[in-house]
Amino acid sequence: MDNIVQNNKLKSTAGRDQPLILTPLQDMRGFLFHHLGRLLLFLITCSSMLLVLLIFFFVIREAIPFLTKFSLAEFLATQSWYPEAQPPKFGALSLIVGSLYVTISALVFAVPTGILAAIFLSDIVSLKVRDFIKPVIEILAAIPSVAYGFFAMLVLAPWMQTKWGFTTGANVLNASIILSIMVLPTIISVAEDSISAVGRELREASYALGATRFETIFKVAIPAAHSGIIAAIVLGMMRAIGETMVVWMASGNANQIPSPWWDLSQSVRTMTATIAGDMGETPKGSPHYWSLFAIGVVLLIMTFLLNIISEYFLASAKKKAGGY
Repeated sequence: MDNIVQNNKLKSTAGRDQPLILTPLQDMRGFLFHHLGRLLLFLITCSSMLLVLLIFFFVIREAIPFLTKFSLAEFLATQSWYPEAQPPKFGALSLIVGSLYVTISALVFAVPTGILAAIFLSDIVSLKVRDFIKPVIEILAAIPSVAYGFFAMLVLAPWMQTKWGFTTGANVLNASIILSIMVLPTIISVAEDSISAVGRELREASYALGATRFETIFKVAIPAAHSGIIAAIVLGMMRAIGETMVVWMASGNANQIPSPWWDLSQSVRTMTATIAGDMGETPKGSPHYWSLFAIGVVLLIMTFLLNIISEYFLASAKKKAGGY
């Protein structure tokens, strides 16, 4: 004991000697390091928020000249997108509908597959199998979108024309299938985490009442995790609606609204593909240039609203998981 007091040292779990009694200099140094660390983390967090606000400011600033000189009603309610005509026509309705067409079609393919895969990983296979399969699925998110686009153009499009007799393989169905593959990692990961967070108590209570595994999954676990599942779907929708390269390469870029509406073999043009395709050849400060930023504002508003919805459902899912 005398040696411990004399050395004034305490052996920490990390193997380093820590003083039991701090000198005023050591106390001041610890105080400064603590608050400087908090300040650094605060600045990093604020810088991320500032970057988002600056993006909003830049896009809206560049779109204001268009919104002040051209009709907003014509921009949102008409289909004539001829920005280089004389006089120019800026009807973005077909672009907005094209984006929603491709996105919703992709979700039709991805949501059932993603939720069933999440159920399989959370309630059916063993932990060892899940730990192997889930990282493999998440690798899909690491594949560059341009690689998906080349696959859609060089493999899927000719196959559709040959096997199904489509006039063009670059259409809504082609882009939707590829987009559905791209959003699967997001939907599966978030939905599986939400279903797993329900906990064993509800499942064991259901089994104790005589329910089968099927009834427990679809009548207990899924309803309890519905907030997280909805958040997974919304996040997948955000991923799909903001995708550029795949829809640019696979959707056909035809400025039209499909008629009849259920015909997915027709080509469409999306907002992201329009911005990516036109921005490089548009003179800065021209009405065409401003119109592309107006499309960007519409896209930002849509993704911002989807983000708020997803955050609401994720917060609800975490609250319910904490309650269990």
